[in-house]
Amino acid sequence: MKKNQGFRIVVTGKGGVGKTTLTACLARLLARGETNVLAVDEDPQMNLPYALGLPVSEAAQIIPLNRNLDYIEEKTGVRPGKAWGSMFRLNPGVEDVVQRFGVKVDHYLNLLVMGTVVQAAAGCLCAENVLLDSVIRHLALRDDEAILLDTQAGVEHFGRALAKGFSQCLVIADGTFNALSVARHSAELARQIGIPHVHLVINRVREGEEGQLSRFDAMTRTDTAELFDTVFRLSMEPRFEALEPDVTRILDEKTSSYVQGVCNLAERLLAFEERRRRATAQESQT
Repeated sequence: MKKNQGFRIVVTGKGGVGKTTLTACLARLLARGETNVLAVDEDPQMNLPYALGLPVSEAAQIIPLNRNLDYIEEKTGVRPGKAWGSMFRLNPGVEDVVQRFGVKVDHYLNLLVMGTVVQAAAGCLCAENVLLDSVIRHLALRDDEAILLDTQAGVEHFGRALAKGFSQCLVIADGTFNALSVARHSAELARQIGIPHVHLVINRVREGEEGQLSRFDAMTRTDTAELFDTVFRLSMEPRFEALEPDVTRILDEKTSSYVQGVCNLAERLLAFEERRRRATAQESQT
């Protein structure tokens, strides 16, 4: 795998479909190729540190940004829960966030645990959310780094911040009706906020089950593939249960169809990014 200058991908999908496992494997794979990787955990379950192979005792000690009250108060001027209705900074400077709170996983791999935005009351304008939105905007400006953002289902809670720097969205699903329904909705949201490339990954595909998407489209009378630039399929990998929590050890199993699929996915993502970079360069010259 060729070394890449960096790119930014948001990973989303229904809970329980293998989203965090895939994020961890992609992060490790890119780092092995000497790409500087920042894996960002925004999923409320915060399992990415374990999936990446951090020691359980070390991972359990990580305090996500949305619970780091001192940092939130330092940056926004308001301590969460202590000054309801107070004025706070809407654009706090967070340029130091990775240096202060990033966790070194490997030479080319860092981890940042954000925690999730507050969902109550359909979009709380509170200090925690303001801080996390600022972090997203800051991440979109970091160069020479592959950023993988592992989110909860849906991307609308970040508004247009993702569109300003995240060029690709990976929507993960398995072959179930519910997961594919969530995937379709996630793709629509990603398109609405302006992410240019949206890909579907159908995970845990067993032999003979390659037609799940066609069956879903027949039941819903739609053409889901029209929402996506590419559709990838990853094989069921029965060894994950024995490998957890460090699921990235599967990358050493060279005969794994899942690993072969992830390698192909990584190459395709890099190719998309290279074409996008060339197109941007050509536009700037005209």
